[in-house]
Amino acid sequence: MEYTTLGDTGTTVSRLCLGCMSFGSGHDWMLDEEEGAELVERAIELGINFFDTANVYSAGESESILGDVLAEYDRDEMVVATKVRFSGATEHENATGLSRKTIEQELDNSLDRLGMDTVDLYQIHRWDYDTPIEQTLRALDDAVRRGKVRHVGASSMWAHQFAEALHTSERLGLERFQTMQNLYNLAYREEEREMLPLCARENVGVMPWSPLGAGYLTRPHEEFDATARGEHEDGLGRPYKQGGGVEINERVQELADEKGYSMAQLSMAWLLHKDVVTTPILGTSSVDHLESAVEAFDIDLSDSELEYLEEPYEPVQVSGHE
Repeated sequence: MEYTTLGDTGTTVSRLCLGCMSFGSGHDWMLDEEEGAELVERAIELGINFFDTANVYSAGESESILGDVLAEYDRDEMVVATKVRFSGATEHENATGLSRKTIEQELDNSLDRLGMDTVDLYQIHRWDYDTPIEQTLRALDDAVRRGKVRHVGASSMWAHQFAEALHTSERLGLERFQTMQNLYNLAYREEEREMLPLCARENVGVMPWSPLGAGYLTRPHEEFDATARGEHEDGLGRPYKQGGGVEINERVQELADEKGYSMAQLSMAWLLHKDVVTTPILGTSSVDHLESAVEAFDIDLSDSELEYLEEPYEPVQVSGHE
């Protein structure tokens, strides 16, 4: 495993982060506590020390499962991130959004489920159009000052919104967002236009979600179209197959065959070659897929191979901010 520093925090994290959205119930592909524990334990054996969850994942079950597993390890060795914006285990008018009331309530609930006094990274789970960013930042700053949160981060939004948030923090002397968790993969690169240059300039840690395009970059596009996940992603308006997406998929398959790796490993390797990327968030329900992703660190892609994979890309509709 390789390690890096998370933005300006000084915190060392593995260059793969295990996403825990699959922990809980509600879908056939989700993992119960025993299965989730097996995945986390294997991740730790492989050197992963960074875990990402959210209060909304299975209405808090994900946080509970992760917290129970990590309780068996040295907590100081692990870096845990969770999120707030959507309702967790409870649903009422003040269970969603980024108001002070919601943040304080949901943070306490998340800490209870995680079994922790402090969470390492607390992220806003999208932009809240109903709450001024100044109010949100003041509530997050207070959480840091009270010792309940070490650092704060953001997720998919427009670059102008993120710039406004960073400027507001600087102007008011408040804790600033140290990370950006956004949608970025070989088949969706709209973030390269504004968000990623902004993050590079501000030394913000970049934690891409869906690094494999929800499976689109792991198998031939004809096979992906026939899966339930493919139908689900189409329903979300994901643009992976638009523009040059199909040709990108075919080139990934071609180059993976030539180099003797899987499509998933090659697609992850492409992302790991991007200097602006701190740590992709790998969401998986399979130990085999986890082990396969770690092997992507062994893949060396030349400049010409990177260019070959990227060349078919065309602008697509912006996605991920919803």
